[in-house]
Amino acid sequence: MFRRILIANRGEIAVRIIRACRELGVTSIAVYSSADRDCLHTSLADESICIGPASATESYLHIPSIIAAAEICDAHAIHPGYGFLAENPKFARICQDCDIGFIGPTPEAIALSGDKAACRAKVKAAGVPVVPGSDGLLEDPAKALALAREIGFPVLVKASAGGGGKGMRIAHNDVALKNAISMASIEAETAFGDGGLYLEKFVEGARHVEFQILGDSNGKIITLGERECSIQRRHQKLIEETPAPGLTGSLRARMSKAALRAAKAIGYTNAGTAEFLLTPDNQFFFIEFNARIQVEHPITEEVTGVDLVKEQIRIASGKPISNVRARPSGHAIEARIYAEDPEHGFSASPGAVPRCHLPGGPGIRVDSHLFAGYTVPRFYDSLLAKVIARGAQREEAIDRLSAALQEFAADGIKTTARLCARIVSGDRFRRGDIGPDIIDQYVNGSG
Repeated sequence: MFRRILIANRGEIAVRIIRACRELGVTSIAVYSSADRDCLHTSLADESICIGPASATESYLHIPSIIAAAEICDAHAIHPGYGFLAENPKFARICQDCDIGFIGPTPEAIALSGDKAACRAKVKAAGVPVVPGSDGLLEDPAKALALAREIGFPVLVKASAGGGGKGMRIAHNDVALKNAISMASIEAETAFGDGGLYLEKFVEGARHVEFQILGDSNGKIITLGERECSIQRRHQKLIEETPAPGLTGSLRARMSKAALRAAKAIGYTNAGTAEFLLTPDNQFFFIEFNARIQVEHPITEEVTGVDLVKEQIRIASGKPISNVRARPSGHAIEARIYAEDPEHGFSASPGAVPRCHLPGGPGIRVDSHLFAGYTVPRFYDSLLAKVIARGAQREEAIDRLSAALQEFAADGIKTTARLCARIVSGDRFRRGDIGPDIIDQYVNGSG
């Protein structure tokens, strides 16, 4: 087991990893930028070290600074969390070359997962159903147009190196497709340094369902159930739950087998997620593989009793997957609280928080780095907290989450807490009628 772990991240996920390290008896080392000097993870960790100025490119994304910090602090391994360097195969390879453990998959698996066009081709060859679309990258706009007409509009132009909704555009006709290719390529190049694109049929009314994967170096790969992730803003998740409403046992089993097949095709180890689209008539299609721990991992932990972060650390140190139960018990729902203003296009809302209140009570878990007196910086992702509710049944989890979200308070900034409360309290969510359009009904209080 690693004895000293450097956490190459910030905010709530850094706090989460620190707590896992503490339970394992492992020394945690926090890194921070000048803007995060007073962030909670710096005070909770056993040790902390500054890695640069506020700009992410000069701190959390600056590989030489991260590696130097690990060497100075004699870290045995690095946990990248999610975001920043978590899915950067170059970083994982440098860790390997420097004889520093990387708590995640192999560089090769990260590279394949990150090249979404190549990953799609790999899992398709393994017999996993994929959304109709291009085989490989779009090289010629004329061929892209011909393919779009063949599979039928609307289509989705996606960045091969993409993530977080960046480099993604929907096109409903020829002109829109031309513009979508141009805009998505520019955005992908800016965000990822890679303007490569591929094309998929836009599956209207489809739900977003993902399966949690764990794989160890002995070749054992398991799934720990699914998560419903269809409620999104700007292609980024807002509310997730497990089990997914309406999935029959046979459908869940087929999707789970497909997820395992995809993970094996990629040669995956550690924690990851196979993501699918699920149509109203219960067809499912693989869309991508996320080579990291997910923001929404707590709901899987709540229904399985498995600490996924501790499993990551154990697996990366060479240990086999623990003897865990794969069948969930109960129901769990997570609402992400962002420092954003839903009434103004989910614009960021940084600033000082003079007073805050985090909810509690039976079945409530809050993963957060928020505290009274904290200043939300403008430089990073705006996620403040995750409010997770567990119940014996879905109805109990909804009731608990609704009450907890009403309690959540963060003065001085706008957040998504009230929007999430309206959604989970609404009749549509309660009856399990979930889709990507649900947010539109509740923004500005119209739901």
